[in-house]
Amino acid sequence: MKKTMINTTHIEGVLYEHSLEAKVSGDTSKNPGTPFITGTISIATDDAMTNIVPVHFTYVTATFGSGKPNDTYTTLSNIINGSFGTYMKDGADKAVKLRVDSALGLNEFYTDRDGKEELISAKRNEGGFVHKVDAIDEDEKVRNTFKCDMVINNVTRVEANEEKNLPEKVIVKGAIFDFRKSLLPVEFSAINPNAMDYFEGLGATAKEPVFTCVWGRQVSETVVRTITTESAFGEDEVREIKSSRRDFVITGAAKDPYVWDDESSITAVELNEAIQKREIDLAAMKKRQDEYKASRAAATATANTSKITPAPGDFSF
Repeated sequence: MKKTMINTTHIEGVLYEHSLEAKVSGDTSKNPGTPFITGTISIATDDAMTNIVPVHFTYVTATFGSGKPNDTYTTLSNIINGSFGTYMKDGADKAVKLRVDSALGLNEFYTDRDGKEELISAKRNEGGFVHKVDAIDEDEKVRNTFKCDMVINNVTRVEANEEKNLPEKVIVKGAIFDFRKSLLPVEFSAINPNAMDYFEGLGATAKEPVFTCVWGRQVSETVVRTITTESAFGEDEVREIKSSRRDFVITGAAKDPYVWDDESSITAVELNEAIQKREIDLAAMKKRQDEYKASRAAATATANTSKITPAPGDFSF
């Protein structure tokens, strides 16, 4: 397997809003009593403040394991205490400009939908380094980028939907890898006609995947649908329905894909091992989630039992 799998994102712009919190690790953690910051910052990468890209931080401490100060912790602390303003709270003039170098990860959890348990896997920028900057790049296209080594195993063309104002595109399915080389199933989009033809022409399948490097932009936009209702007389009723849409749009790919099933890139055996490890990790995550739900339910039942002490003949419902 490649020594380093490419998985990088670059975001720069104005701090739009945040949900950061300062906490202290509990007694059962690896380092009890350690102050840390968790939460999300959302960055407006365009001048119109409409392309909002979130970056999530799970556990940011004041120092690295080596003892060296962590500048990202300082920056996030300044956001929490209000030293660095946000667009939503303080306005454009006082909102801090940031540069973030992160990586793609997955926010995964199981949920019940119509009685069926379903795994949710949402792509997000996970962790990285945050810096306050005096100015951001004038070219909006370079403010919200991603670049990943990707094993492609499926390419599907989706027709345009004029009613929902969605363009024709190709969905590129496969997997990328995090810094631990854990496998992360993802889907990206290609909307350039040449890009759509290129990915369809690769002939990637589950049995014959293609391993290559792709890059593109993170797009978060508001889609406006206009609905017109004819009137029996006078003016028709015209309504606008707005919805948000996030996508990872591929704008380029390596001219020559990596050699598949080769020690210089990734072998079929290594890919199978990564898939098996993911199944084990998902099973462990589901077990933790089930145990947490059970403990919450037990605690609620105990609390309710201790509170309810009806007097004889008191049948309050």
